[in-house]
Amino acid sequence: MNTLHRSRLAANAYNAPHTPGAPIHPVNILQIGDGNFLRAFADWMIDIANEKGVFKGGVAIAQPLPQGIAERLKAQDCLYTVLLRGVENGKPVASRRVVSCVSRVLNPYAEWEAMRKLAVEPALRFVISNTTEAGIADAEEPFVPGTCPKSFPAKVAALLAARFEAVGKAGKGLVFLPCELIEKNGTNLRRIVMLHAQRWKLGPDFMAWLESSNYFLDTLVDRVVSGYPAADAEKLAAEWGYDDPLVAAGEPFHFWVIQGPKELAEEFPLHKAGLDVVWTDDLQPYRTRKVRILNGAHTGTALAAYCAGLDTVQQATEDPVVSAYLRHIMFEEIVPFVPLPEPERQSYAASIMERFANPFIRHELISISLNSVSKWKVRVLPTVKDYAAGRGRVPRGLAFSLAALLWFYRGRMEGDAYKGNRAAGAYPIVDDAAVIATMAATWKPDDPAAAAALLTDAKLWGEDLTALPGLSAQVRDDLAFIASQGMKAAITRVTK
Repeated sequence: MNTLHRSRLAANAYNAPHTPGAPIHPVNILQIGDGNFLRAFADWMIDIANEKGVFKGGVAIAQPLPQGIAERLKAQDCLYTVLLRGVENGKPVASRRVVSCVSRVLNPYAEWEAMRKLAVEPALRFVISNTTEAGIADAEEPFVPGTCPKSFPAKVAALLAARFEAVGKAGKGLVFLPCELIEKNGTNLRRIVMLHAQRWKLGPDFMAWLESSNYFLDTLVDRVVSGYPAADAEKLAAEWGYDDPLVAAGEPFHFWVIQGPKELAEEFPLHKAGLDVVWTDDLQPYRTRKVRILNGAHTGTALAAYCAGLDTVQQATEDPVVSAYLRHIMFEEIVPFVPLPEPERQSYAASIMERFANPFIRHELISISLNSVSKWKVRVLPTVKDYAAGRGRVPRGLAFSLAALLWFYRGRMEGDAYKGNRAAGAYPIVDDAAVIATMAATWKPDDPAAAAALLTDAKLWGEDLTALPGLSAQVRDDLAFIASQGMKAAITRVTK
């Protein structure tokens, strides 16, 4: 079976869209993160912008961890395939692209000096990252010249120190585009990098240059990337005529919001390639839209659906009872309270429903369940409060989602693991240790006072939820109905 190589790409041997001639541009983008998401999101966009002639992006990928795919990427000339499959306007769509914008791959733990040299190259301008939500965190560590720091922010501080040493106070800095899924990702990265610089005593001149010549931009990213399509791999390889163990599969939908000045948009003009990239001076409305509609619908539905015996988001959209509940909370309770023009929020919600039903993405409900208490607090509670303020009562469906959450969290400790149980068997309940401890100590479904005690716990929700008129009574009533009639019957009752 053939493998990917630039000589064959130039001859269009793979019969897939790609940048004509696959030119290797000077590296102007350092990407810290080698996972499926960035390769099927940022690199895919850069490759299209290169093809359209609006950008000349050369990417060097650095592994964020000692283990990664650097050697495997090198083995296929830094090429890989992005496969996008989904449903648009009710019709199945699919596309395939051989991405060629990546020209270099580094393992900084073994090649730190090469990483430092790249950081001082005049052509380097952008740093894109995805080191998971836990990556942008302050972890104190010493500055050891010649050694790769452990944490992502410490790596950034060390690389910027090297660049400053080379370019001086008047030298050009870098533009950071973190894609980690936390609020104010750029702002937080900048704060932690400055803390490292202060601890390492890099000096006032460096601190002034860090603040004045470098940009840490807040961003919002949106695309579901499921990764390597193992179930279809042999069939796809036979169809394509080549084998690619680094295929990154995802959905067609993509959206990247970057909060930053217009002059930087001209330097990184992906939007000019017809891509859904928005530069703005305020990304909060876009964040609210995504968190409330997409994430809120996920969190509001997933635990009830899972306890009703379903396993994936697609199954939830196909089940008549659960899908009716999903549509109810989406269009009657969430969408009306998203602070955007009506056509925009309706259109976005409709696109989300299509994305949820994507038959090519297996999105496990149990994976959505991780850290559900904090997710419900951020994604659902603001809508509950807005609805209550506007309608004079709590929303029926989203109130039920809180009861479903508590029901999902009824469990027992088995060694170090906290586990719940449904008809199909035991399942893991994964959350912050303090949340698990509280649930394990307090939550007893046969004790009516237990639910009320949990709802008053401001450590869980950030406030006393019993202060919301009617919420506690509704949750207690729903829990009693779930206990006597089952989750499926309780979901049905919501939409009647």
